[in-house]
Amino acid sequence: MSMLDILSDKSLFRRQCLINGQWCDADDNSVLAVTNPANEEPLGTVPKCGAAETRRAVAAASAAFPAWSALTPLQRGAYLRAWEQAIKDNLEDLAKILTLEEGKPLAEARGEILQGASYFPWFAEECRRVCGDVTPSFRPGTQALTRHAPVGVAAAITPWNFPFSMLPRKAAPALAAGCTIVVKPAGRTPYSALALAELGMRVGIPAGVINVLTGDAAAIGGEIAVNPTVRKVSFTGSTEVGKQLAADCAPTLKRMSLELGGNAPFMVFDDADLDKALDLAMGSKFRNAGQTCICANRFLVQSGIHDRFVDGLAARVKALRVGNGLDPDTDMGPLINARAVERVDAMVRDAEAKGARLLVGGHRHALGGNFYEPTLLTGLKPDMRVFQGEIFGPVAAVMPFVTEEEAVALANDTSYGLASYVCTRDLARTWRLFGALQYGMVGVNDATLAAAETPFGGVKYSGLGREGSSEGLLEYMETHYMLLGGLA
Repeated sequence: MSMLDILSDKSLFRRQCLINGQWCDADDNSVLAVTNPANEEPLGTVPKCGAAETRRAVAAASAAFPAWSALTPLQRGAYLRAWEQAIKDNLEDLAKILTLEEGKPLAEARGEILQGASYFPWFAEECRRVCGDVTPSFRPGTQALTRHAPVGVAAAITPWNFPFSMLPRKAAPALAAGCTIVVKPAGRTPYSALALAELGMRVGIPAGVINVLTGDAAAIGGEIAVNPTVRKVSFTGSTEVGKQLAADCAPTLKRMSLELGGNAPFMVFDDADLDKALDLAMGSKFRNAGQTCICANRFLVQSGIHDRFVDGLAARVKALRVGNGLDPDTDMGPLINARAVERVDAMVRDAEAKGARLLVGGHRHALGGNFYEPTLLTGLKPDMRVFQGEIFGPVAAVMPFVTEEEAVALANDTSYGLASYVCTRDLARTWRLFGALQYGMVGVNDATLAAAETPFGGVKYSGLGREGSSEGLLEYMETHYMLLGGLA
């Protein structure tokens, strides 16, 4: 199905990059092909930009920075609120673009878009509350003051699994703080970012304030890393790439926000509300076909409730309807590409070889292509790949435990520390686990962690910095201190 065939506003389907307010091709007119993961049919192409185009985009952002940062927070916020409204006014078209390029069901796409849009009004208001301090005098005749100022040109590198919501999560605080930005969306899913940029232009965002580049990830990212004009980089992606990006940025001492890999434990205690725990498990594990950095990766279930939890989860996994995301009856869409299918299948085979029991699914789907069966494994062990690494697919693996101390040790037995989940009705246990779990985020009897109002991010190899909340705004600002003397 052609993108243009299903859009009401066909001008949202942008196939060029945005530099300094102008839609343009790559200098050498080279392109990248974009395909629909549900049927592998071509959707179109985007420019294959490189270092030269990136330098122009950075220069445009730098030129736009003085005027943009000079606006009052209220003025910048007005642009952001208008941008949010434009997104809501075009929700259905944006959802179709997202589903066609990424594969997730339309209902999930709508939810992602609205969640992403929520960052604009939040930061439009939060930037009005960034205040400095007047410090009590520490020496007669002096007065110390601080203020917060935008860091300058920022760069955002966004992933393919949430191609819409990740951009506002980065761009809204950057623009609210007074920064200008260069965005590099994932090559597999560029059209959501380009559509969002189109709406930004429609509401009057000045030229150069936001620039969007598609193309060669290594060339664009390499230029962003070494370009001294770029003072802040926000990246969401794999830990491996995040480490390399941090190393490449080190010579220019850029500020960095890194949201990297995860290996989330989902802990269910005997006293948990079983139906609630099962609902949360399904939503956390199988949203976006398990291609989520914060999705449940390892289900740790206390022995007293283990068998009932497994039986309930098996019934729900079997009931999932797999298909094209445009079909309103679809619960779960495809994986992003054939490589992802191969990787997930290899992890399932590894688990079976090491003693796991396959209860549901566990094979390539009858639909073929990039579809994989929703899968449930029991008998999870620490030496299995599904325990050690991020699955990034529709595979739930369950492991029993006896004591709280055992569960904590298993949960923390990973180099990652992004999200974790706990199902319990014991308030004292909740507080103990909040202190004991080595994760940036803990969801207790709830698994919907991302919100504009709350800090999103991890510890250990899951990254640096936070997105969302007042902390997310300060990631794009520097603190300036002034000491006034001669006041005696």
